[in-house]
Amino acid sequence: MEKSTHTSEYAILRAELRSSREKAGLTQRQLAARLEVPHSWIFKVESGERRIDLVEFCWFIAACDIDPIPLSAKLLRDIRAQQAKRRASGGRSK
Repeated sequence: MEKSTHTSEYAILRAELRSSREKAGLTQRQLAARLEVPHSWIFKVESGERRIDLVEFCWFIAACDIDPIPLSAKLLRDIRAQQAKRRASGGRSK
C-alpha cells in the first residue's frame, strides 16, 4: 500500500485546507498565529511535506471558522469520486 500523502486523494485534502484558509481571508502566518504553531507548519501541511492527522485537521479548520462536519462530508464525496475515476481508468492516479 502506498503512503496516503503521495496520493491524489491526499492532494484533495491539501487543496481543501488551503482553500479553507484562503476563504477565511487568512495568510499562512495569520493561521499559524491562531494555532500557535510556526508559519512553516502551515506551509508544510499545505504542501504535503508534513502529514496532518484528524485532530489537527479539526484544529486547522476550526481556526478558519469553518464547521469540520460539512467539510469532511465534501472531502469524502471528492475522495470517492477520485477513487471511482481511478477504478474507471484501471490504474492509480497521483
